[in-house]
Parts: sequence; structure tokens; C-alpha cells
Amino acid sequence: MMTWLPGGVAEVWIVASALVVLAGAAFAIPGITRVFLLAQVLYWSMSYIARPVLLLVVAPQPQFGDNVADPRLYSIGYDLGIAHALRPVAFGMWFYALLVAAFALWVRLRPNMWAFLTRPLTGNRNLILTMWVCYGIGSAARLSAWASGVAGSAGETQSSNPVLDLVGFFAAVGALGLIVYVDSPRRWVTVAVICGLSAGELLWSVLSESKTPVLGAALAIAVRFAAQGWNWRKTVGILVIAVLGVGGFGWLQSFKATPEDRLAATMVDAAYPASVRPYLSIFRRFDLLEAATDTYFLAGEHWLTPGLYLSTGLKSLIPSQLLGAEKLQSGTAWAQQVRGVSVDMTDISVSLAEGNVNEGYAVAGYPGIVFVMTATFALLVFGVYSLGSGRIVLIVAVGMAIVEYPILFERGYLGIMENLGKTLQAGIAVWIIGIGVRLLTRPASVPHIDGLLGPNDLDDEHHPTDDVGRGFVSDCDALTERVGEGVKL
Repeated sequence: MMTWLPGGVAEVWIVASALVVLAGAAFAIPGITRVFLLAQVLYWSMSYIARPVLLLVVAPQPQFGDNVADPRLYSIGYDLGIAHALRPVAFGMWFYALLVAAFALWVRLRPNMWAFLTRPLTGNRNLILTMWVCYGIGSAARLSAWASGVAGSAGETQSSNPVLDLVGFFAAVGALGLIVYVDSPRRWVTVAVICGLSAGELLWSVLSESKTPVLGAALAIAVRFAAQGWNWRKTVGILVIAVLGVGGFGWLQSFKATPEDRLAATMVDAAYPASVRPYLSIFRRFDLLEAATDTYFLAGEHWLTPGLYLSTGLKSLIPSQLLGAEKLQSGTAWAQQVRGVSVDMTDISVSLAEGNVNEGYAVAGYPGIVFVMTATFALLVFGVYSLGSGRIVLIVAVGMAIVEYPILFERGYLGIMENLGKTLQAGIAVWIIGIGVRLLTRPASVPHIDGLLGPNDLDDEHHPTDDVGRGFVSDCDALTERVGEGVKL
């Protein structure tokens, strides 16, 4: 494996070449699918290329408060440690790149079969109104959580108030849904709405100490741009938005730090070259190399049996109240059972991102990687279908899931199923809200509020995507039609 290169460098090059192939395949696929694939390239590049290169070049000594320098890798040498940690990653990246390339060829050969990939993302009146209502309800829940001190924090193992957490998710649904679908005849209104909602998600990122909301907003903007057509200017703009989103999050986070925290951070950062220090906050947000190191130090042991692994994921789709048992929290279990093998996690309660490649390898080796990466791509394609389906349950349960949560980038099968279980509950709740909105607002009685509902949202014309998938939801349509004209699912 490129034995003429120093240890670790060869594996970095192999991963990089796979991501180049993945980026090329992404540009061969039309529509918004390209956005998610390029986002994966960017995310995995930061985790599996930029961070290893930083460690190989700087070779920082581990110190308290620095999660970039891994003491496990340092103890055996960064070159040897990174080489071993990245070998399963290299396999996973190449498998995924070839899978996407094969799909791109399939799309080119059978364009009619995959026509939904280029379906326009248009929101009807009921969808837009429902998103506004959800944003209002969710924002109230967020404010309540923040005021009561249960807003959550980075790495939290479970929500202090599950009800507020679920209702607060409505704000993310509303914000991201409006960013993607709102379309006012007055361009400045659309721009103002998108900027205002994005600023709100950035603020919530700071308050909740999580990069997820701001990255979700950046991804939603990218999806909107891509749905309107691709060009190189938009591609560069999307990358800039992603970098500024994470960088802005780190910058605003610094204002929350106490003088003692800032002094400690300055001392930690002093171990790195001055040219690198401004970007350390970004490096620290992409920590999948740590998860890859976790799997290496498992030393060939398997984390879960395949049967338990699959059944645990399926149980995550069922609400705990119906299941009658406590569900496995994969991030917490990974911290205790996988990282705990090589790091003393006694009295430490934290939820960690395991990564799709790393989780698959920890469960079943290379076949596990194939399974998880295939499941990840299947979710991506189904998410794209859902965003253009025009049906509220699919939009929220799957479409918003892949936009709001980083399940396509840093979670494995278990993390994907956990988040889908949460968004499925939210999707049903939003569907019920949509029924209420449709019953309470009639076209004749709702004024055109400065274009916020969109140019064609005040009539009930047939949505261009309503025919897609109507067969398997016809029973639900019949039910909702009996409840005051119904609501599009």
C-alpha cells in the first residue's frame, strides 16, 4: 500500500483519491443529490484528511483540553497510528465512491426511472403556512428550554426534557422547510426570510452548544440553490456558506467563554503553529478520526452481534412508550463500550459520533462497512425523493432528517435509525398541525401577507408532485379528505 510513502501519508492519499472520485460522481448526478454528496466530501475531508495531515505535520503533544492531539495515536506514533486507523476508512470511502459512480451511470442510462432527482422543490400554501406555525411553536419551546436551563449542550447523553426537545425540533423543521420552500414574488422578502431564519439557527447553535442547527441551515440553503440550477458560482458559494457557518459558530462560541476558559484555550492553542490556530475551532468540530482510532484499539473484537445490531436499530423507530423498554443510545454506548476499551471513561457520560465506516467496522469488519455505507446512500436517495414529494410526513420524517441532522456524515446505522425514529414522530405531529392549519385557513379568508406564502400559495391548485407515491398513501388521503378536505401527506 504505497510503501514508498511515510506511514499515514499513503492512507491519507488513498482516502483523498476516493473523495475526488466521489466528488466527480456527484457532479454527474443531477439535482439536489449533488449537494448532499458534496457535503459528505467536505465533511469527510475535514475528518479524514485535514485532521490527519495536521497531526502528521505538527505532531502535537496531548494535553488537557485538546481533543485534536489523540494520546493513543501519540503513544504509538502518529504515522503508525493514523495508518492503521485510516485503513478501514480508506476501504469505506472507495466502496462508497464506486457505489455512487455506479448509481450516476444508472441515472444516465435510465433517466426516466430517476426523474424525481430533478423534481422542483415547490411548497404549496398549506405546507408554507404549516412551516410558519411549526417555527412559532418550536421557537417558543426553545426559549422555554433556554430560560429553564434545559437547552442541552454538546455531547449530552439525553435530553433533560424530552417533550421540550421534541417540540423544539419543530423550530428546526419550520426554519429549514421555509429556507428550502418559501418563494415570494418580492425577492427581498425571500432573502430577508432566509437570512433571518439562518441567523436564528446560528444563534440556537451557540445557545445549545451544537453545530447541528447552523450546519442544517447551511445545507438547506445549499439545497435551495441546487434546486434552482447548478453553476460553478453556486458551487463555490455553497462551500463558502458551509465554512462560514462552522467558523461563525466557533467565533460566537468564544463570546460565551469565561476569561479563565479563554486563557486555557490560548495555552492549548499555543502548541500549534500560528498559521493553524485560527482554524483549530473548525478542526475540533470534525472528530471522526477519534472514532476511527476507537475501532483500531478494539483489536479485532466486535462491538455487537449482527442480529442485535439490526434489531436494535429497528426498535429505535418505535416510541419508548410503546416499546415498554429503554432504547439503546448508540452515541452513549459507543463512548462506554468502544472508546472505553482504550480510554478511561469512568464517571464520564457523553454521547459521541461514531461515524458510518467506523460503526460498520466495529460490528462486522469490512462487510459491516459495506452494509452501513449502502444504507447511508439509500437514505440519501430516499431523502431526496421525500423533499420533492410534496407530502408533509415524508418531508419532515426523512427530508428534514437528512438536512437537519448530520446522519449522512457522522452517524452509522444505529444513529440513523435513532434520528429517523424522532423525526417520524415529529412528522406525524406536523401532519396533524397541517390538518388544523388547513381547516382554520381558507383561501378566501387568508390575506396575501407580503408574499410570504409564495406566488401561487393562495389557491389549491394541484401540486406538481402529488401523483408521486399516491398509490401507497391513498388510504391516508381518503381519511384526511373526510377531515375537512384533508391535507397532503
